Amino acid sequence: MSQDEKCSSCNQKTEGCSPDKCGIDILPQNDYNDIKHVIAVMSGKGGVGKSSVSALVALSLANKGYQVGILDADITGPSIPKMFGVSGVPQHDENVMYAKLTDKGIKIMSLNLLLENEDQPVIWRGPIIAGAVKQFWTDVAWGKVDFMVVDLPPGTGDVPLTVMQSLPLDGVIIVTSPQDLANMVVRKAINMVNHMHVPVLGFVENMSYLCCPDCGKEIKVFGESHAASLTNTMGLRLLERLPIDPALAELSDTGQIEKYDRELFNGLDEIVANRVTSVS
Repeated sequence: MSQDEKCSSCNQKTEGCSPDKCGIDILPQNDYNDIKHVIAVMSGKGGVGKSSVSALVALSLANKGYQVGILDADITGPSIPKMFGVSGVPQHDENVMYAKLTDKGIKIMSLNLLLENEDQPVIWRGPIIAGAVKQFWTDVAWGKVDFMVVDLPPGTGDVPLTVMQSLPLDGVIIVTSPQDLANMVVRKAINMVNHMHVPVLGFVENMSYLCCPDCGKEIKVFGESHAASLTNTMGLRLLERLPIDPALAELSDTGQIEKYDRELFNGLDEIVANRVTSVS
């Protein structure tokens, strides 16, 4: 094999292949799709607002003119359709299912769109859940997508492992909050991503503060920020410090998150592009 050829297992150039990477089996895109970049959003624990960050990342990229999709890989706790006000069974034919469109044209696929009742629990074991995530990649017509955002469930279990082994990730965004406990757990997520040889694009400190509506002072509801510590000790890029914002909560609850008008994640597209250039 020449040095320009890629390993069939890990999709890396042969010259950079290692035993740790082999065993990764990247799934090909189907004939309906042209997906350029894939970004996963991950947290070490629940309750840090990972799905909100996934939605805001997608919205920020869409507002810059990119074609964006959200693959909701949080199979047992999906919340993406609710935030965007999307419901109803997606159209399908004998070959594929078609992603649903939001008002701004963001493409979404989530298991909640396939349930008769959105309150219906998904009581599946890990392998079945992982298989559903793969089908959202192989059996869905996404069309042209500049950035696919994958909303992962919390932790380092079956689904994050499946996504890192099966999807052509350009990188992972880590979501944390100021509590020291959250930062301890997020280091586990970072170590998993590193072990799987996937780049960490940066991290978001969510619920970092509450802005007093009267005086504008930042109130540290969950204690002092640990963003600087994560940057210094783990060498991570801070992408955003997001406040506790009642306006965002209300828009998410009412399916109108696309009306959130704060400008966020400036330069994320360049970060991803630089990451691709560095390994090509």
